[in-house]
Amino acid sequence: MTPDPSHVTAAGTAPDTARGTASDPAPGTASDSARGGAPGAASGPAPGTARGTAAAPARSPGTAPDPAPDATPPRLLVLRALGLGDLLAGVPALRALRRAYPRHELVLAAPAGLEPVAAATGAVDRLLPAAAPGRAVPRSLDWSGPPPDVAVDLHGNGPPSHRLLMALRPLRLLAFAHPGTPEVDGPPWYPEEHERDRWCRLLGAYGIDADPGDVHLPRPDTATPAPGAVVLHPGAGSPARCWPVERYAAVATELRARGFRVVVTGGADEGDLVARLAKQAGLPDTDVFGGGLPYDRLAALVAGAQVVISGDTGIAHLAVAHATRSVTLFGPVAPSRWGPPPDPRHRALWYGPEGDPHGSRTDPALLRITPADVLDAVAALPGIRHP
Repeated sequence: MTPDPSHVTAAGTAPDTARGTASDPAPGTASDSARGGAPGAASGPAPGTARGTAAAPARSPGTAPDPAPDATPPRLLVLRALGLGDLLAGVPALRALRRAYPRHELVLAAPAGLEPVAAATGAVDRLLPAAAPGRAVPRSLDWSGPPPDVAVDLHGNGPPSHRLLMALRPLRLLAFAHPGTPEVDGPPWYPEEHERDRWCRLLGAYGIDADPGDVHLPRPDTATPAPGAVVLHPGAGSPARCWPVERYAAVATELRARGFRVVVTGGADEGDLVARLAKQAGLPDTDVFGGGLPYDRLAALVAGAQVVISGDTGIAHLAVAHATRSVTLFGPVAPSRWGPPPDPRHRALWYGPEGDPHGSRTDPALLRITPADVLDAVAALPGIRHP
């Protein structure tokens, strides 16, 4: 069946809600109060000047002065302790902060395994390991030394992430407003907003220009293990976002019949899923990359692929970051919240309606997508090299 425009798009541009809840999860609060009682005031100090400027403009009261050449630089802490796709969706905001605060050390609080991804953005100086189960807020941050000059909440909009950062007593806090933390005088949170746009709007409220389309990463130095392949990634962060493995196998079988090389990838805990798909599609061992590839090999595989086919998960964002063609299967969350930017190289399959992103079974909206829909979407991508 050829997908019609009601559920096949080149990107999800209409504002909609983010995956998960609008507020931070409850776990992980910090008890210390912030110094001064109003770290999030929008009238605080302006960001630093852009790199390469001849002279810095006058600073607002309270801003840390530019350090002497041999002094410790001021520090900017960004909290985004989530997954691969979340970090990649935050790249435009991270780069905007880098431009706004060129003399600060930019420290990103995120899972340790994302350190090479953070480095690839060109915006992060150091990763501070921080994680919590699911999408919760870490209980603490292993921060040492003086308080951050600036702290930025790119994790959520609720009291747990606000208080975690406020406990470090930053001179300035950039965050969305929430009734539970009235001392944070930030912009309002809009549940029905695309993830990339959300964080760029947050920074814009503090006078920092950010481009939601600034998503691309440099090509990896590592050689791809499967040049020109079609990459299938059947896993996702929750069962609700996992398309049935039998349907992935049907797509793989047909693409191989058409002469394409098809490979399958999976995370560290998705070995059984990858093995089932490989067996049903008759893939040789050389085309099975289970167990969680190291980031450099995964990035090289994606960057060198013809197409990436997956659900709404991190590898779909990695395909966007490397300008690799992609077909992403959406459900239960709409592409208007987490989909690729407008680009004919990216196709988002979506029937709706929305459902529970944390459900324990494949969402009905995702089940409405057929293997024929996926194959038609692949055929419609520009520049496909047919064997």
